[in-house]
Amino acid sequence: MKIFKTLDIYIIKQFLLLFAGTFFICLFIFVMQFLWMWMNNLIGKGLTIDLLGKFFWYSSLTLIPKSMPLAVLLASLISFGNLGERFELLSMKAAGIPLVRILMPLICVNTIICGSSFFFQNKISPYATRELSRLAWSMKQKSPELEIPEGIFYSDIPGYNIYVERKDTKTGMLYGVMIYTNTGNYNETQIVLSDSAHLQSTADKMHLKLTLWGGERFRNMDAQQGSMLRANVPYMRESFIKEVNYIPFDANFNLMDADLFSHNARTKNMAELRHSIDSMNHRIDSARHAIYKNIQLWYLRKDIPAGRPDSLSIVKQAQETTNFDSLYLDISDEQRLKAWRSALSHAKTMQAEYQFRAIETGDKNLNMRRHHIEWYQKCTMSLACLLFFFVGAPLGAIIRKGGLGVPVVVSVIIFIFYYIVDQAGENNAKVDAWTVSSGTWLSSFVLLATGVFLTYKANSDSVVFNIEGYRNFFMQLFGLRPSRKLNRKEVIITDPDYATLPQRLGELTDFCTKCRMSMHLRRIPNYIDIFFRPGQDKNAANLSQRMEELIEELHNSRDNVLLMYINDYPIINPSAHTRPFGSKRLNMTVGILFPLGLFFYLRIWRYRLRLRLDMHKIQNINTLISERIIKKGYGQ
Repeated sequence: MKIFKTLDIYIIKQFLLLFAGTFFICLFIFVMQFLWMWMNNLIGKGLTIDLLGKFFWYSSLTLIPKSMPLAVLLASLISFGNLGERFELLSMKAAGIPLVRILMPLICVNTIICGSSFFFQNKISPYATRELSRLAWSMKQKSPELEIPEGIFYSDIPGYNIYVERKDTKTGMLYGVMIYTNTGNYNETQIVLSDSAHLQSTADKMHLKLTLWGGERFRNMDAQQGSMLRANVPYMRESFIKEVNYIPFDANFNLMDADLFSHNARTKNMAELRHSIDSMNHRIDSARHAIYKNIQLWYLRKDIPAGRPDSLSIVKQAQETTNFDSLYLDISDEQRLKAWRSALSHAKTMQAEYQFRAIETGDKNLNMRRHHIEWYQKCTMSLACLLFFFVGAPLGAIIRKGGLGVPVVVSVIIFIFYYIVDQAGENNAKVDAWTVSSGTWLSSFVLLATGVFLTYKANSDSVVFNIEGYRNFFMQLFGLRPSRKLNRKEVIITDPDYATLPQRLGELTDFCTKCRMSMHLRRIPNYIDIFFRPGQDKNAANLSQRMEELIEELHNSRDNVLLMYINDYPIINPSAHTRPFGSKRLNMTVGILFPLGLFFYLRIWRYRLRLRLDMHKIQNINTLISERIIKKGYGQ
């Protein structure tokens, strides 16, 4: 027995061809975006073709897991949109094949894609990320004169911190330069201020040539460490017009050691992530235990000699027999000041200690959460391939639009929404506002709920994206009415009774006058009557019925002018001016919610005024039709 039928093979071929094309398109877009971010680090570095090729190759490998879910979404949207647009999907359903059965072969295919994505992220992506990081940081170190930013200190040149207010990218000139030099010896510490400077590599790429114009140099003159404790440290001040310095720096391309990036969570597979998480848990527990011991030393004084009571117990015993307020008032002002300073110094020392411990443990916890997030993302990113299929396939069956128009727009909107939700959950997990599992799985839960809803709607042939239905809803909500569009009939069996039409039109005109007098449509409506005692207006219902009967009869006319007149008749809703909804409970609920009820109350008032104008318009149209019938001599 064949596992896949001929129809299944046809659907699989349609999907796989589109998936291959959309995958390379998505990958190309992501790679171009990534290269645009790194463009400044690649231009002007003198990199060889093989290095650029490696950079492109590893960047493509790292972006494959992100491209696969979007490619699945786009391919499923286009493939099922094409099936719906060519009525092939309708033919399958007419043959008795449910949508779930049509999706079954592609579910198997996307399960394989999901497993392939997981294997790729766990085995290949960490290696590619590590190699890409090596290349990227090595490229940044190749020509440091191109990397100096504006407005912040640059410290990638060993022993130098360089601050630049402004730089000219065309000429390479630096303006407002401050250089802090520290080679480890306090005596050699110096600060250089310069109006302008120029930094470039020498021909052998082993030194950096630093040319300074119009500046001053400040250098320490005392090599004794104890001089740092004195208030006045002697220094040398030197002014210069132009100065050239050579800084030892190997600017040749040297590939950095891969072990330098081993701490990055993205360079590890799931087994390595689990091992790192266990090690970090052990270190964090040790740090917490050390902090607990430190607190015991500060508060419980466990380091005092045996047999001697600690200070806390002495204070507790003294509180029972001693009045501290009287003791405080008895001591001198000098002793009080000394006590204050001692307590303040003790409190500041404890505060600094706890702040340092908080920063230390906070960095460790952040690194551990990043490892947890990366571990979960290897599952969520691969599962997104399958979930996006359950979003794209039923959505394509509902929209029934193929090609690269509507599916591309819809898929981009869905992917942007997914990316926003995923980043929001990840950021909340990083700052420990949410648990790591809830933050990383949030986007998957949203996709799952959306996929179940769309699959159910597509399977039951529900029209979710019926633009006409949404248009009618908003037109009804804001009190807008469609206009009549009655065209001339090609075949007319019975002509209108022109002999009696003027009389009937006159009776309808008299009835409109009577309704306008009796219904008091100009008056302000009663709030209680609208929401709590709603009822039908028989006059409006009778008026609408009599008008529609005349319109139906006049529609059989061959006179284009009469057809134009009947298209001007308004469409009357007999209950629009009496109650907002047909349900009595819903009317009462809206009436109780006063802010919402006020909106519908004002709308009812508007409908009453509009109905009065409609009656006046009906009278005018009746007059025009009667004059036209008499003028043309119809019915004689």
